[in-house]
Amino acid sequence: MKEILDNNEYQNIINNGKPVLLDFYADWCGPCQSLMPIVEKLSAKYENEFTIAKVNVDKNQELARQFGVRSIPALFILENGTLKEKLVGFQTEAALDIKIKSYVGEIA
Repeated sequence: MKEILDNNEYQNIINNGKPVLLDFYADWCGPCQSLMPIVEKLSAKYENEFTIAKVNVDKNQELARQFGVRSIPALFILENGTLKEKLVGFQTEAALDIKIKSYVGEIA
C-alpha cells in the first residue's frame, strides 16, 4: 500500500485511471491502527483494479486540509479525480469490501 507524502504523489495516484481510496490516519490514533491491517489486506486484494493509499495527517497537513479532515480515520473514495464518498471512523472489512466492489464492477 502506497503512502502519499506530497502533492505530486497524490496527483500521480488520482490520475492512474483506477478508483482510489485515501486513508487519512495518524500513528497515535488507535482506531486508525486497527483499520490499517484491513486497508492493507484490501489493497493487496484489489491492487489491479483499485488503488488504496494512506495519508499521515501529521506528515501531510496540506492534503488533510484540502480534504477538510477533522476526525480520523477518514476515508475518501475518488473516481476520475472526483470525490465520490467520505467515510469517517473505523470501518469493518466487510463494509469496505462492499464499497470497493461497487467501484470495480463486482456489484451492480
